[in-house]
Amino acid sequence: MTHFTAARGLSNPHLQTLAPRFIRKKALFEPIWQRLETQDNDFLDLAWSEDWHAEQAQKKPVFILFHGLEGCFYSPYANGLMHAFAQHGWLAVMMHFRGCSGEPNHNARSYHSGEIEDARFFLEHIDRQFPNQRKIAVGISLGGNMLANYLAQYNQDPLLEAATIVSAPLDLSACSARIEQGLSKIYKTYLLSSLKKSALQKHHLIKGELDVSYQSIKRVTKLYQFDDLITAPLHGFKGADDYYQRCSAIHKLQDIRLPLQIIHAKDDPFMTEAVIPKYALPSNIDYRLSEQGGHVGFVTGSAIKPRFWLEETLPTYYQSLVSSS
Repeated sequence: MTHFTAARGLSNPHLQTLAPRFIRKKALFEPIWQRLETQDNDFLDLAWSEDWHAEQAQKKPVFILFHGLEGCFYSPYANGLMHAFAQHGWLAVMMHFRGCSGEPNHNARSYHSGEIEDARFFLEHIDRQFPNQRKIAVGISLGGNMLANYLAQYNQDPLLEAATIVSAPLDLSACSARIEQGLSKIYKTYLLSSLKKSALQKHHLIKGELDVSYQSIKRVTKLYQFDDLITAPLHGFKGADDYYQRCSAIHKLQDIRLPLQIIHAKDDPFMTEAVIPKYALPSNIDYRLSEQGGHVGFVTGSAIKPRFWLEETLPTYYQSLVSSS
């Protein structure tokens, strides 16, 4: 796999992080949607690169994507990676976390960085559909931390052959504090407003589970406060600290058995060095740390002709897996 070099003129971590939104203003293709009904009378929306029923699709290896906090198919990295893998002969699919596909989910519960049962339900569905196909997964940011938690929990039967996690907040407490500092508050404001909007839309459901008023949600100004007020108690944690401690995947990497690649940039404005493991990783984990790249940026080339490094290198990286099938 080639080493990442930041685009000339775009080496600043904030430019790396924000550039994809300006470079790719609309999706590279329109997906085919599928709705999975869950066992608790809710739903998960899947975005496919093509009709998965088609005979040609049934023969392809499957690329699975898990998005980041408040992400969706229309996030630049999401449709970009799906398109890149599709161009290399893969059938690509992304599971939207509950409430992230443009429609509020039916239940009070939502999703979080350690919620792995929806991923399991989805991957079992994929495995039934494509029992003989090679399957790999990529998790982006929150989806990366979730995927690491999943791979540690289901290490004996992950239903995948390999995985990559990109810009994952492996230490949630450190990331929650970091995003309140300096220019990173820009991202905090964007993410928090999206989370609050979703929670306020579902306040009638949430108040049935928690004693939380509409106004108390509106008053939240920090991600930690939101996690302490909503995310943690809604999903069975004592509070934000308990949630962060139990769901930070940095403590669980040694439990993962399948081949895992971790991609991270030292200058990620969402994170501190706390997300970088200080212990020896097992031989199945390929840790790739670059000096630059921002948060899910990794824009290479130049400011005039930018290119998406992840979209160029990840399909190539996994090509050997397909070639050996």
